Order: sequence, then C-alpha cells, then structure tokens
Amino acid sequence: MKLHELTYTKGSRHSRKRIGRGTGSGQGETAGRGEHGQKSRSGGAVRVGFEGGQNPLYRRLPKRGFSNAPFKKNYAIVNVEQLNRFKDGDVVSTEVLIESGLVSKEKDGIKILGNGTLDRKLTIKAHKFSKSAIVAIENKGGSIEVL
Repeated sequence: MKLHELTYTKGSRHSRKRIGRGTGSGQGETAGRGEHGQKSRSGGAVRVGFEGGQNPLYRRLPKRGFSNAPFKKNYAIVNVEQLNRFKDGDVVSTEVLIESGLVSKEKDGIKILGNGTLDRKLTIKAHKFSKSAIVAIENKGGSIEVL
C-alpha cells in the first residue's frame, strides 16, 4: 500500500449539513430550529444561568464566607531544566529571564521549580525557589539569591 492509495473507512466521513438551502437537504425553511420562539431567531440564546425571568439560583442562595482568591499571589514559573540555555557561570536575574523569553511578565514574582536536570553552574536571583530546585542548583555548584 502506498500513500496515494490510502482511503477513509466507509461511513467514517460525513458531508456537512448545509442548513437553510431549500430543496433536497431536508434542512430548508426553518433550518432545523423548529417553528417559533426565542431559540429559533438569530442571536436568540439566553445567557448562562438565566431561568426565564425567575430569580436565578446564584441570586437566591446566600453569599457567605471569605475567599482569599483576590489576594492570591501568581508567580511566573521557570523550571530548572529551562535554565540550561544560559552559559556556565552566568548570573540569571529577573531581567535576564524576561529578555531571554522564558518569562513574559514578572507577575508577583518569579518562582524556580525543580523539574528536569541542570547542567550548568549558575547564580540565580528569583523571588521563590522550591526545595528540589535549591538542591538541583547547589548540587551543580551554583548559588541562589532570594529577592
């Protein structure tokens, strides 16, 4: 069998429905939307959580408690393996990480994680380090500096 002899299994491919095309398609006139009502009209979808004007569930239930989500810190993450692109003995700071394209924004800080292996001796300046990242960096003779 050659590449130009390959074919799809019978019944595995369907032609798309050509909706609202009159005779032959079976999808003419109302185009499969039924007769009347909001859903038959263009732009006629209701928003998520809408209950036909009845007070929706998310407004009926009491709002209680405290969420720390707005105060959560989001760190830009860099894995140890990604740091192999720098030369032996380099000082890797937040500015260097942004210039190299490893991090697009600093966010609330940069966190170095220990995924992968490090092949170079580097001095790394970041806001946070995982325990495995510290071990990986120091095993290669590098050093860390917490900002």
